[in-house]
Amino acid sequence: MDAIAVTRDDRTPRVVDLPRPEPGPGEALVRTLRVGVDGTDHEVIAGSHGGFPDGDDHLVLGHEAVGVVADANGTDLDEGDVVVPTVRRRPDGDNEYFERGEPDMAPPGRYAERGIEGAHGFMAEYFTSPAEFLVEIPPELADLGFLVEPASITEKALELAFAARSSFDWRPESAFVLGNGSLGLLTLAMLDARDGFDRLYCLGRRSRPDPTIDVVEDLGATYVDSRETAVPDAPAVHEPMDFVYEATGHAPHAFETVEALAPNGVGALLGVPEAGWTFDVDGSDLHRDLVLENKALVGSVNSGVRHFEAGVDALRELPDWLFDALVTGVYGLEEFRRAFADDETTIKTAVQFGAQ
Repeated sequence: MDAIAVTRDDRTPRVVDLPRPEPGPGEALVRTLRVGVDGTDHEVIAGSHGGFPDGDDHLVLGHEAVGVVADANGTDLDEGDVVVPTVRRRPDGDNEYFERGEPDMAPPGRYAERGIEGAHGFMAEYFTSPAEFLVEIPPELADLGFLVEPASITEKALELAFAARSSFDWRPESAFVLGNGSLGLLTLAMLDARDGFDRLYCLGRRSRPDPTIDVVEDLGATYVDSRETAVPDAPAVHEPMDFVYEATGHAPHAFETVEALAPNGVGALLGVPEAGWTFDVDGSDLHRDLVLENKALVGSVNSGVRHFEAGVDALRELPDWLFDALVTGVYGLEEFRRAFADDETTIKTAVQFGAQ
């Protein structure tokens, strides 16, 4: 079967020929429909994130997938079911995080991640997965199923933010999304569709005309150019923010988020900066802000089955025009390299492996 992979000696994505996998006990065989490309894929390709499976000289890419069950193999699934796979898998041997159904909370070294860390991804004509990690989605969402994984990331971040405020009646009204990439824009749309968030802002670093700014403003949000208004200045220029969603990986933003928050506000940190980035911060003022104004920061990575299920529901609430604007290209194997373009005309892309 055809798959898209990188090798240890050449990290340029290429089509490789691999045997079709056979499902083991408790696993289903899935025929791949589409696999999305995101910033993590670019980090894996660059070698700044993730790692190869032990003993293999290649890594099949892709962690945002949707497919059709080709062989249910005795599981509770049926052939023809449209499914989305979660990303984390058990390492050698089980552990308490997987036993509790909380693989997304496992620390490094206690999991593998399909297409990212120590396990092959889904960017192939077929893949296998334990049925417990396959989430059924409505057939009418099949074309957009590769967006369930990024939507699940936001669902988990919101869950953590509200859990951090669970000791009182927290009713956030303003939200500031840092980053106008595909995850930031999808999150902005999800917040717009959610009750309570009346005022939305999105930080970027682009000049008009730009397709991402168009999406921000079509959602009724305010675009904030970081070259004109830095994150700590947002409260004075706009308003203090009840919720900040950081999706840039720009390390100073983690600390600047505290300054942007309103009293009782929460910042969710999702971007992963490169290691070794050093800079000065005013630690005393940040500490005082967190304590005296009841602010909180939460880190969030990966997501579990319930977040994927919530992501499916979230996608169903979003307007069709958004997907037309957000998905700027779906490419077959013959032109798969276009899916890995990283320029200002590209927002979200996917590789097409088959039809439903």
